[in-house]
Amino acid sequence: MRGTLVDSNVLLDLFTEDEEWLDWSAAMLADAASAGAVFINPIIYAEVSVRFPTIEELDEALPDGYFRRVELPWAAGYLAGQAFIRYRRAGGARRSPVADFYIGAHAAVSDLRLLTRDARRYRQYFPTLTLIAP
Repeated sequence: MRGTLVDSNVLLDLFTEDEEWLDWSAAMLADAASAGAVFINPIIYAEVSVRFPTIEELDEALPDGYFRRVELPWAAGYLAGQAFIRYRRAGGARRSPVADFYIGAHAAVSDLRLLTRDARRYRQYFPTLTLIAP
């Protein structure tokens, strides 16, 4: 599978019209779509859902014709858990969500680029991952 997994922070920049990040996120998403398929997974879908009062509005904002919805690979679950263990052993806060590790692991095991503006943790725990980040 080739293409780009779009992190929820990029999508939320668009949906909230974030003053600082809207232009960058919109431009990078357009570039990613021009280069190939763009993907979301159930975790990204869940994180973005908090901005929408109904599932119908969420589905309208994330149209199937633009965003390909993919399931989470089992191997990504293992890789996410291993990355989270390394993070905790290095003194990482317990509050940090495993979801972020799962998103990075999904992109890594599926050979997808990851469009995100929160690249620090992804770079550290998934060094082979190709990131599109500021």
